[in-house]
Amino acid sequence: MGNTQIHQRPIGRRITPQRAQFRRLAESADIGTVTRAQLAVLAQSLTCTGLINGTESHLLVALINTVPAESFDRSGRPIVFKSNQQLAFEIGRSVGRVSRMLSSLFDAGLITMQDSGNYKRYPIRNGDGKITDGCGIDLRILIVRYAELDELVRQVRAQKKAADAALRRYRGALRNARYALSAAARLSEDSLSRIGARIDRVSNIVGIVGKASSRVLRRATDLLEWLIERMMQLPRRSAEAQETQNMTCPYVENGMHIQITTPHPFGESNQERRSANAEQSHSLKAGSASKWAFEESLSRGRSEINQRRLPQAMVALQDVLRAVPALKTYGFAPSSWADLARAVPLMCRFAGISEDARARAVEQMGEQQAAVAVAVTLEKYDRQEVSSPGGYLRAMTDRAAAGELHLARSVFGLAARNSMEVRH
Repeated sequence: MGNTQIHQRPIGRRITPQRAQFRRLAESADIGTVTRAQLAVLAQSLTCTGLINGTESHLLVALINTVPAESFDRSGRPIVFKSNQQLAFEIGRSVGRVSRMLSSLFDAGLITMQDSGNYKRYPIRNGDGKITDGCGIDLRILIVRYAELDELVRQVRAQKKAADAALRRYRGALRNARYALSAAARLSEDSLSRIGARIDRVSNIVGIVGKASSRVLRRATDLLEWLIERMMQLPRRSAEAQETQNMTCPYVENGMHIQITTPHPFGESNQERRSANAEQSHSLKAGSASKWAFEESLSRGRSEINQRRLPQAMVALQDVLRAVPALKTYGFAPSSWADLARAVPLMCRFAGISEDARARAVEQMGEQQAAVAVAVTLEKYDRQEVSSPGGYLRAMTDRAAAGELHLARSVFGLAARNSMEVRH
């Protein structure tokens, strides 16, 4: 006959490295620094953080209230010795549910547990009758983590408050934008239809308002408020222009640049779509991007451009921010080239640039130069100088493939124009 294998009964709950760390952390508690009332209020507030649900919070409050208040004094020992059956009776749940919730609280670092060999919970007292140790549910880790958890609750509440404010502001801005669209009588039907399409595009980007992040709502609100100002034909805000007062532009001689598209960007552009390779000097309805220069200075001719080419190295990010105030208008505040590159898809959506045009630009120019090109296109679109941003970006991509694109000149030229607008 074979040997009979005896399966020993496991003693206590499964111990993981995380639970062992929580036990060690609980031993460092400075008992007496936090009262029972403070812990009870904290336990009720933890549901907003997502660490525990309402039923687990109810159980944790019951555990805290079970311990006498003096147990949280310096000479006390906040340990619960009630059985799962008694706890289940008090909170109106099954014994198995209580056992699972205790494990969840243990994993969340809100309690620690020490089980005996027979699964009984009992205190160990000294000769004076004071509890020195015991097998039960230890609440000391709540004292250790009180400041951390309380700060977490404060942060979540602050975020919720900011999200509610952003939600209310967005809804108000969307309502005002649609009202202003219906009340704008000085604009043509084509202009109103294009502005209405942009408002609908912003609404579609936000999607379900209750699920949108505060960051997206703030950007959408700023854009809607900007559209309202455009419909009301208000002047540009001076705060945006003040940032460009100290800008220097070493590559521009007189700061004057050529108008590259029709001055009526809200007009129908499908019938009058210009070629991207048209010469600026031949027509007032020249193409979206000149073949020989992009944002070319009036004092420079074609021969000078051929003789003296600007280096193709990227300009500084600060120069791009000064040249493209539309980034701030649309809610973008990149602090690095990586931030600007990550904002490109959203910039393309705001400007109506297709994914294919963006992908071609990135493939031909690289991610960093493509980000600058999209930013320049967005600025032109914001200035109402480009009626087809997608075609404008494609023209720049083609010129980059031919080696005729000078983004540095474009950036410095736009920055010079902004500086002149501030001075005048």
